[in-house]
Amino acid sequence: MASKVGPEHLFNPGTEVEAAGSLLGTKINIPALLPQVPAKEWLEQQKATSCTWANFLDQRRFGKPRNFGELCKRLVRNVEYFQSNYVFVFLGLIVYCLITSPLLLIALAVFFGACYIIYLKTQQSQLVVFGRELSTAHQYGLAGGISFPFFWLAGAGSAVFWVLGATLVVIGSHAAFHELESGESDELQMEPV
Repeated sequence: MASKVGPEHLFNPGTEVEAAGSLLGTKINIPALLPQVPAKEWLEQQKATSCTWANFLDQRRFGKPRNFGELCKRLVRNVEYFQSNYVFVFLGLIVYCLITSPLLLIALAVFFGACYIIYLKTQQSQLVVFGRELSTAHQYGLAGGISFPFFWLAGAGSAVFWVLGATLVVIGSHAAFHELESGESDELQMEPV
């Protein structure tokens, strides 16, 4: 199978990449995972579809799963059901991390300040470095390169891993111990083997 599989075919589901992916049993369709609307609309949509926080935090609904099968069912169903709530938990942990790390706030201010300066400069004319005109993407890459040492000094890498780890622990614990609805738990009865 000598076919051209380049970057232009990676996100197009009607190409040979789909056929190659079907050999592995999966399709490669990364854009389906990403929101297709602007961030503000996406956040409003998540807020509208989130379950009530009273149901999310109801302590009477927490209990230890009886077996591993019930644990797996709880994880899958609760992640589906409370997906929007978990997004807000993740965003809350990010905000907490930013508030408690002043150096990270300074690094973000440097990055966004550089991006704003680039935005203002591109409104007037293109940036020229060493006699070459830089595209907007290259200019933002330059802003990232300038602010990288600030992020490194602020410990942005460890902050990212802390947020990911804390998110997995909080969401995993909630999903594992939050009991399913009474109708759903009846399906969990497994036959002995």
